[in-house]
Amino acid sequence: MARIELQKVAHSYLARPAGEEDFAVKELDLTWDDGGAYALLGPSGCGKTTLLNIISGLLTPSRGQVVFDGRDVTREKPEQRNIAQVFQFPVIYDTMTVRQNLAFPLKNRRVPDNEIVARVAEIARMIDLESVLDRKARNLSADQKQKISLGRGLVRSDVNAILFDEPLTVIDPHLKWQLRSQLKKLHREFAFTMVYVTHDQTEALTFADKVVVMYEGEVVQIGTPEDLFERPRHTFVGYFIGSPGMNVAPVTIEGNRAILGGHAIELARGYPDTPVGAKLELGTRPEFIRFVDNGRARDSEGLPVTVKRVDDIGRFKVAKVELAGVPLAVVADEDTVIDGDEARIAFDADHVHIYADSQLVEGVAS
Repeated sequence: MARIELQKVAHSYLARPAGEEDFAVKELDLTWDDGGAYALLGPSGCGKTTLLNIISGLLTPSRGQVVFDGRDVTREKPEQRNIAQVFQFPVIYDTMTVRQNLAFPLKNRRVPDNEIVARVAEIARMIDLESVLDRKARNLSADQKQKISLGRGLVRSDVNAILFDEPLTVIDPHLKWQLRSQLKKLHREFAFTMVYVTHDQTEALTFADKVVVMYEGEVVQIGTPEDLFERPRHTFVGYFIGSPGMNVAPVTIEGNRAILGGHAIELARGYPDTPVGAKLELGTRPEFIRFVDNGRARDSEGLPVTVKRVDDIGRFKVAKVELAGVPLAVVADEDTVIDGDEARIAFDADHVHIYADSQLVEGVAS
């Protein structure tokens, strides 16, 4: 395994980039600790695969250095970096059996036959391919072929890192959870350094110990799944993670209150140093807004909203409301009664964040 460092790395697919907007990956410094399980998460086109290919050596960055355990490998080829990479679509040998496919990376490295037999059997068991080991790969289903591809990446125990580029795209939905669980188990057992690229937040949050969120070629936050949910450092992180995503609304700040459409929302922190001229926004998860019981509420309790729609998900309800014309989502308990199109809501002040030009403002304790 290896500690992987990206030092002032940036990449453009243009020969002569004119400015920052021409870079698929904007300049960044990033460290992947030895034995860590990471996910690169973001929408299509945000630079995830470009960054993964820079790590593997399939791309040489326009600027910066790639360092493995203190050694500069920026100009080295993938085979010199000792990297295993699993791609979005299966890369296998159709004319070989499953057993031969899994053994191939080991035979190339002249691993003793008895070790190959044991390792192939172990990986086949872990990814549920034991029953088809002697079948030709061309006769298998798409998800079985991708399992072979996963197995070929996992079968070597000497790699510096295993990189996964959206590896579960062709896997049936009911098998995805099983395979993610198996990857987590492998990580715990063998402490591979794993980097997993995906646009699916569920895949990222259930696989990784730390998630690297990318947006428009930049890393906007690195953190645990709990960090990303509880304290998004960029409005995009709040919007992209969660279902429904974080509510974001334009506000002004007056002392310890955010003013939204003439309504005051109490804050747990003060914001005396917000940048002059910055676009200020309030961000809060739908889970941290509650309905005030209309039957008991005084006019001074909560803020008046118009209820536009209520979706009953089974375990909870998602209400779409408007506060002074600003749309918000509210997650309510299943037994919450929402009658008519008028209601009142209250915000959990401890979970209301303020953003300036999309970046989290820390504020000061009240």
